[in-house]
Amino acid sequence: MARREEKSDLRMSKGWMLLYYLHNDRYFRTLFYHRIGALMAILIGWWRPGDRYFVISKTTKIGPGAYFAHPFASELNAKSIGKNFSCRHLTTLGNKQDGDNENRPTIGDNVTLGVNVTILGGVTIGNNVTIGAGAVVVKDIPDNCIAVGNPCKPIKFLEEYNL
Repeated sequence: MARREEKSDLRMSKGWMLLYYLHNDRYFRTLFYHRIGALMAILIGWWRPGDRYFVISKTTKIGPGAYFAHPFASELNAKSIGKNFSCRHLTTLGNKQDGDNENRPTIGDNVTLGVNVTILGGVTIGNNVTIGAGAVVVKDIPDNCIAVGNPCKPIKFLEEYNL
């Protein structure tokens, strides 16, 4: 929620801000319901459902500080996603074959994904990585870099990463 506060002009207590985002932001609700568990989501989800076009796998672990900038038509099915993750619409994280849940992506901390990024298989995305729009990632991406393309490759390494 801290990242939401940074990006908004709203100035209110954390409790009111939580209620505001639960009421007004369906992507925030989807992540909130994912974190509180299926039973609680069913109990309160009738009031304001999450977004049906933004899917987070039940087994995906997401670190704090996740920020979704309009993740319409996105599917997040990763082993784990680190802190301060950010993605845009048409993001796909998943396995290459149905039922192969051991070979899903592992995403590091401070990762930003552009529009229409696809990450498939048991790849690892390092910390402090930005992946450009339209990239298709099927091999590991190292720490501290900007990567683009199909197939995705690092094009610039960052000496010092500033958040």
